[in-house]
Amino acid sequence: MGCRIWTFALVAACATTGSVASADVSVVFTKDEIAIINDYYARYPVNTGAGKYKKNKGLPPGIAKNLARGKPLPPGIAKQVLPQDLVRQLPPVRTGYERVVVDGRVLLVDIATQVINDVLMEAVYH
Repeated sequence: MGCRIWTFALVAACATTGSVASADVSVVFTKDEIAIINDYYARYPVNTGAGKYKKNKGLPPGIAKNLARGKPLPPGIAKQVLPQDLVRQLPPVRTGYERVVVDGRVLLVDIATQVINDVLMEAVYH
């Protein structure tokens, strides 16, 4: 009986150590970063190629809902770097993280795990 309890505890411990929920969600955008990013895209709207400054069709709903805190980026997702003008205005990103744009959202991503630590919804397209 004791062996079964030990096995269950070991399996439970192994299952939680690699969990996505273990992301360090304390690494988030600061108020200053949010203000800088929102101000930049308000001044320099993104042209989606449709002749107007508006959001394109975007991602399929199933993929779009997975662009959330604590979830890994879907494999093969098209990431864009932030414009260099904007990067120069922002404080350096914490080591091991990157800021990227996906489907109009600015994400703060753990480079090693590709887990999203913070999301600015509709930052690019207002």
